[in-house]
Amino acid sequence: QVQLVESGGGSAQAGGSLRLSCAASGRTFSSYAMGWFRQAPGKEREFVAHINYNGGHTSYADSVKGRFTISRDNAVNTVYLQMNSLKPEDTSDYYCAQSRATVGFTSARFYDYWGQGTQVTVSS
Repeated sequence: QVQLVESGGGSAQAGGSLRLSCAASGRTFSSYAMGWFRQAPGKEREFVAHINYNGGHTSYADSVKGRFTISRDNAVNTVYLQMNSLKPEDTSDYYCAQSRATVGFTSARFYDYWGQGTQVTVSS
């Protein structure tokens, strides 16, 4: 059974930084792409970033491009989301997800497993 456990959420001032981590277990981590999504209260879940199975390809939502960086360390089965230049509109619950393939997708429906989420609050 796959488990994804996020950590690193919390509060930050606008312009600050946070780093999210997602530790995976249960199937061969290095065989699957990973993604980060977020969902604010009353809003739909939205794509943030994805990374392919070996870290050779990444993709970002326009709203975070140039500010967020997704990376992975297959030796420790962990994917990261470095968030810089945070804005109040980044306030949300952030979820990591494991793709059903070696490549990532912007649609949540192509991800088989999800973490429980970690909250990020950015104040102005």
